[in-house]
Amino acid sequence: MPSFDIVSQVNSMEIENAVNTAKKELANRFDFKGSNAEIVLEKNEIKLSAGDQFQMKQLVEIVIGKITKRSIGLKSVEQCPPDISPLGHARQVIKVRQGIETEVAKQITGFIRDGKFKVTTQIQERQVRVTGKSRDELQTVMAAVRAEDFPVALQFQNFRD
Repeated sequence: MPSFDIVSQVNSMEIENAVNTAKKELANRFDFKGSNAEIVLEKNEIKLSAGDQFQMKQLVEIVIGKITKRSIGLKSVEQCPPDISPLGHARQVIKVRQGIETEVAKQITGFIRDGKFKVTTQIQERQVRVTGKSRDELQTVMAAVRAEDFPVALQFQNFRD
């Protein structure tokens, strides 16, 4: 039976490239000369630290700008609130979302079920598998899911006949 998977994945090399270009810009910017601002990538988190809150805002703008230039959707990135110490130092974490959370997967399966499509859905780990009898039905499901606005960036993989 034909099937496909709905996933939410971000290419880790693209994130790494975005962070590296942001580090280069940080090193070349005049307003950051002599400051202790830094950008660190650890697995699925980008850790930012700056001397004060104003520099933190600029640092976040640099990183988010580089991420969007790399064609990574902002739905795949979660900005945590900045942590400002009493001395004025600021830290912030930007999390990169990988996979579909169970709550969002239930939203997706509910949407497909409410659409009265002739397909079945299964939540498997951090993805949703959609199975149907015809390719045309699966393609209409894909189009409907693309048109709907979900809280994560979605991709379609493993389309099988």
